[in-house]
Amino acid sequence: MDNSLLDFSGLPRFAAIRPEHVAPAIEELLARARAVRDQTNAAPATWEAFVAPLEDANERLARAWGQVGHLHAVMDSPPLREAYNASQPKVVQYWTELGQDTQRFEKYKALAASAEYARLAPARRKQVDDAVRDFRLGGAELPAAEKPRFAAIQDQLAALSTRFSENVLDATNAFSLVVEESRTRGIPADVLAAAREAAQKEKKEGFKFTLHMPSYWPAMQYAEDRALREALYRASTTRASEFGKPEWDNTPLIARTLELRREEARMLGYGNFAEVSLVPKMAQSPAQVLEFLRDLARRARPFAESDLKELQTFSREELKIENLESWDIAFASEKLRAARYAFSDQAVKQYFPEPQVIEGMFRVVEDLYQVHIVEARAEAWHADVRFYEVRNAANEAIGQFYVDLYARESKQGGAWMDGAISRRRVAGGIQMPVAYLNCNFSRPPSSPAGGKPALFTHDEVITLFHEFGHGLHHLLTRAEDLGVSGISGVEWDAVELPSQFMENFCWEWRVLERMTRHVDTGAPLPRALFDKMRAAKNFQSGLDMLRQIEFALFDMRLHAEFDPAGPATPLALLDEVRREVAVLVPPAWTRSPNSFSHIFAGGYAAGYYSYKWAEVLSADAYSLFEEKGALSAEAGARFRDEILAVGGSRPAAESFRAFRGRDPSIEALLRHSGMAQASPG
Repeated sequence: MDNSLLDFSGLPRFAAIRPEHVAPAIEELLARARAVRDQTNAAPATWEAFVAPLEDANERLARAWGQVGHLHAVMDSPPLREAYNASQPKVVQYWTELGQDTQRFEKYKALAASAEYARLAPARRKQVDDAVRDFRLGGAELPAAEKPRFAAIQDQLAALSTRFSENVLDATNAFSLVVEESRTRGIPADVLAAAREAAQKEKKEGFKFTLHMPSYWPAMQYAEDRALREALYRASTTRASEFGKPEWDNTPLIARTLELRREEARMLGYGNFAEVSLVPKMAQSPAQVLEFLRDLARRARPFAESDLKELQTFSREELKIENLESWDIAFASEKLRAARYAFSDQAVKQYFPEPQVIEGMFRVVEDLYQVHIVEARAEAWHADVRFYEVRNAANEAIGQFYVDLYARESKQGGAWMDGAISRRRVAGGIQMPVAYLNCNFSRPPSSPAGGKPALFTHDEVITLFHEFGHGLHHLLTRAEDLGVSGISGVEWDAVELPSQFMENFCWEWRVLERMTRHVDTGAPLPRALFDKMRAAKNFQSGLDMLRQIEFALFDMRLHAEFDPAGPATPLALLDEVRREVAVLVPPAWTRSPNSFSHIFAGGYAAGYYSYKWAEVLSADAYSLFEEKGALSAEAGARFRDEILAVGGSRPAAESFRAFRGRDPSIEALLRHSGMAQASPG
């Protein structure tokens, strides 16, 4: 069999990958990795004899499995899903075995205590230190009799995570609502064109709306039909719950996941899973995180209360909505924003055609980091995917990345970056890093207004900049060892720093004037409209911050305080969190935990606070650019050298201090959020 998953000579051969390739490729790579592990366990405890050979074998396994996982996320199909789920337990078993390998753990400790350790480069010393820590978290110090149970927990957690994600995708895809034209008043023309086209594909009259964001969110923002908004909101907030198909209900998966995480933590000697989660992070304890979140909540609450009071008054007086419900919030907020600032998201969207946005984003990066980005050719998984190359000042290729912008039924929701290949030193020189950038935006209209590009809202532009920030962290690293290359080895609560940092440029006039062009007239974004956008930047920032804190508090308390064996439920805990911090409380029938993929399927368990934690870092980092100029090449070089280039080769706190010259301060975040004063004015 010509199995493309076993070809590591270059980029992934997506056009050649078949579901039937998965099992034989993964089994062969697992066998090779185990053989190398056994050989190196008998080798001297040195980097070249002990660490490097297995790093090579593990990288090949990770690259092949990464391609399978990527396709499962972006081009899901029943045969691929079956192949993925069949091989996943075998992959998890291998990594669990490795994490519990006592012989290997002893070799790493011997290396850490050896004379060679002192001679290793700092990045390699960091990788050795991280390995010793991870062995402890992987159960290497457990008694032999307990290791099989620990391994079984890892296998079950991985399967639950995959099933959770698949249930959310299936429940999302299963819902649609086809309505007549009279129910679509207020919805933008381009959204209606896509909805009509979706209905026509199913040979139906009318307009088809789904729970995919490019369809769902504009309807929630603009549909004047309140019953339509309620139907969509109810379907979205009850996905993968007891209100749908029993086989898609994530409620028992959540319960089992929490039980297993707690059992894992106790086996490792910790009081709860939150303590385990924080070991490799910047934050020191659940108590510290909870205090951080509650401090932010105290600061944000007066602003959130003011935001809500204004929205309720406006809705009652201008929209004749006496009782503001959850499905009215986005609609009323958009109307209020348009009334207060005399512009709408839809008006702004006309100035952000895809080609100008992509070109403008690349220009920002080129100015900051003295690189050049050019389109290139590569096999991809879908016709919509584009491929680019990053070149340095000497015109040498230093990184490559795929961009997959549009939503489709075979693709999981949200936006994310993932690494395809990591930078490292190999026998032939430097292995070039390769990244995937994935979003879920609306595709360009096909009919009747064919020929026009996709249009992005300003929020979508911010999302794209965010994911490219992650991509740059992966692509611009100068680390030469896999364990600390790019985002590898970076503390999870610092990994959002480069992504949130990039968002700031979406609010700079020098950037937007060069990356906007009206889709019909070709005119750039008017300065007057930009000024209105800037004035509205912190519109409802108090409500937005409290919503994120609500998610983060729920996540941390769920993993630090909640007893899965007790009488209370996660929903009861969520209600308690809302009583503490929320000013907007959704209906009791919502089931937001059932689609909270970040913490049940996305690696953010007891880590959702990272977004706010890293936002402190990113706002403070950007304050240097406010001092020196938004597109300062000097500041850009410093950010690249001290943050992006070092990857995970040193602690994030050291990298921040090297860049900013001091510890981070919360003041920049409060100022950027319009909360620098004690209470709203």
